[in-house]
Amino acid sequence: MENTKKSTGLYWILFFLSIATFFWVYSIGGGYCSMILPFNVTFFAMAMDLM
Repeated sequence: MENTKKSTGLYWILFFLSIATFFWVYSIGGGYCSMILPFNVTFFAMAMDLM
């Protein structure tokens, strides 16, 4: 397999935006913030180049 360096800058930006969205939804809806968690985890995994 060939290992190449991928650009993960976009995924880091999306991860931090999803974190901000998480806290914004938490301040408005409380329990509905759990609907943002899949985005947080997915963007973090992609930013860390795990997927």
